[in-house]
Amino acid sequence: MKKKYFLLFICTAFIFASCKNGDRKLNITASNALQIDTSEGSCPFLTKDNKGNIVLSWIRKVDSSTSEYCYAVSKDEGKTFGKTIVIPGSTNIHPHGENMPKIIFKPSGEIIAAWASANPNPKNAYSDEVYYSKSFDNGSDWTKAVKLVTDTSGFDQRYFDLAILANGEAAIIWLDNRKKTPHDGSALYFAETKDTSGFQNEKLITEPCCPCCRTDLFVDNHKNIHVLYRGIIQDSIRDMEHIVSTDDGKTFSAPDRISNDNWVVFGCPHTGPAMTENKDGIQFTWFTGGKNGGVYYCNSNNNGKSFSSRKMVSGITSKHCQIVSINNKGLAIVWNEIFVKNHVSSSRIGIELRNEEGKNPVKDYITPESGNATFPTIKSINKSAALVAYTETDNNNKDYVKYKVVQL
Repeated sequence: MKKKYFLLFICTAFIFASCKNGDRKLNITASNALQIDTSEGSCPFLTKDNKGNIVLSWIRKVDSSTSEYCYAVSKDEGKTFGKTIVIPGSTNIHPHGENMPKIIFKPSGEIIAAWASANPNPKNAYSDEVYYSKSFDNGSDWTKAVKLVTDTSGFDQRYFDLAILANGEAAIIWLDNRKKTPHDGSALYFAETKDTSGFQNEKLITEPCCPCCRTDLFVDNHKNIHVLYRGIIQDSIRDMEHIVSTDDGKTFSAPDRISNDNWVVFGCPHTGPAMTENKDGIQFTWFTGGKNGGVYYCNSNNNGKSFSSRKMVSGITSKHCQIVSINNKGLAIVWNEIFVKNHVSSSRIGIELRNEEGKNPVKDYITPESGNATFPTIKSINKSAALVAYTETDNNNKDYVKYKVVQL
């Protein structure tokens, strides 16, 4: 009898310790999919406005040759969205899931919308130019769209990202043809706004970079500016590299790989990295085709001086990952993953939760097995939920932007 009680005590103590240490199983519950627009669309992006409301932007298809950039604001944590606002002058937009347009809200109330426009030329048939427009009255009126780069030697600007700096200004990074190295690839540029005058004082901050993968710009709670991109190392390795500025963007550190994947590829992966922050430091996710390829996760608790060993999130058919911190503790990673069943291919949106230390992963899928959902984006909406938006292609090969509230 004593042995029986002793075993019961041990089991109870183990369960209590597991719960105390955050090892208990987490639940993932997704709402029904909602469609942001009745028109065809693609390239969703999620952010928050200067009042903390969730904002969903996307590209709406107008006709077979024309699209426009739109956004809508939710004031009830993603349950419903307000009226659709169309950015005037955005009909030159180039839809591309990896190079999606983005919108940012400065604390002052100024809104900046940026997008890529195709700029094919003899030097590069796949070149783009970045345009942006500003609003100072909550989206009612917009300035004339202007090019981000006015230098005539700059003909290709792509895969940009935006962030709000500690001083309330907006910053932008982008891949640019104006590199100084003779090696293949692109240069990475940085600029920031000054008052209401738009982006100023552009400068090259690192090179060479893979010219076809999304970049990521992030400002941490200590005002450090983090940049993540796919570098080109030793002319052939395309691994993720991190640089950081601790002086408000005046200088940036030398690049350092977040993981030595040693992926040798002479091509265009078209799948970039993402990062976020929780109380344990900067958190990363990315795709690699090197050393058991797939989507991976790692972190740094010392501002990028060193990185934890990588942990696999999902296998080689998984790409386009994004990451978010939930309540400054746990982490949520989303991606799209290809499946083949009975010779029929489909794509699902996967999601994985990790605790604040990046451990104890729990994995699930939030879209149907038979669907074709791609390019997810995620944003936390409260202490225990996030909004996930994505592009879904129907049986008629038409794209629509959908979203779900995911309870974590």
